[in-house]
Amino acid sequence: MSTVTTTRPPVRTGSRSRPALDWRLRFGVLSLIWGFSFLLIKVGTEGYAPFQVTLGRLVFGTAVLAAAMAVKRERLPRGTRTWAHLTVAAFFLNALPFSLFAYAELTIPSTLAGICNATSPLWGMALSLVALSEDRPSRVRVAGLGLGFLGVLTVLGAWQGFHGLDASGTAMALLASLSYPIGWIYVRRTLAGTGPSHLSLTGAQLLLATAQLAVVTPLFTTASSHLPVVPLLAIVALGALGTGVAMLVQYGIVAEVGPTTAQMVTYFIPVIATAAGVAILGESLSWSTPVGAAIVLAGAALTQVRPKVKH
Repeated sequence: MSTVTTTRPPVRTGSRSRPALDWRLRFGVLSLIWGFSFLLIKVGTEGYAPFQVTLGRLVFGTAVLAAAMAVKRERLPRGTRTWAHLTVAAFFLNALPFSLFAYAELTIPSTLAGICNATSPLWGMALSLVALSEDRPSRVRVAGLGLGFLGVLTVLGAWQGFHGLDASGTAMALLASLSYPIGWIYVRRTLAGTGPSHLSLTGAQLLLATAQLAVVTPLFTTASSHLPVVPLLAIVALGALGTGVAMLVQYGIVAEVGPTTAQMVTYFIPVIATAAGVAILGESLSWSTPVGAAIVLAGAALTQVRPKVKH
């Protein structure tokens, strides 16, 4: 689930040891983890309130990052300005989208939530044209943007008047997907090239997101004396694997093969989310869902095409 906050290119050194597991295998593992995250959210919300699911996810995700920082002897970043920027990043990249997806899946299938997540590159391109002056549009990328949103309309069954679709749940899932590129652009403009390592920044970001949910959750939910086991295990897996481990795995892939290749994971997530939702949760699937998803992914891929630099 698009939570990348790569703020500067990784430093490569000749003495750096190669990971034991090939990056392609780790890429596949990351795709599975994030693809199954939408199923885990759905299971978690069957026993707990959406804010509780999100808080639990952040707590366990932060614990994994904290353990990784302890092993690597990384410290949290310093400076009021850095922490202020990280607070905003934590809201748009973690607290807000995680909460919106959890609320959305109260009323929409996990398959639809996974497909909505795939619209992030489309939102990202549309926003970058406005917010990032160095990001120039091309005919191919603009065509990809139009094609992607045509795919969204196909998934939603626009020709049927969106019949049978929960508008509020779908809107929340799409807003969650929009929140990610807002956070990415903010990070790119405020934290790119700063001193702290990626692990340090990400750990601090998750810590701040956890604090934000810790304040909000008691105001809108009440603690239950009964703790359903299966939803609780889903939340633990969602946090430890879907947030903590996934971030570490993706950072390793970015460091080895670069952010462009690592970002391709976005195109596998909805496929896995759809397969998991249908096979495990028994969610229904009409023809427009996979067809629309394919159109969305094709459009998203075109928006990532960069013009060749002429020498």
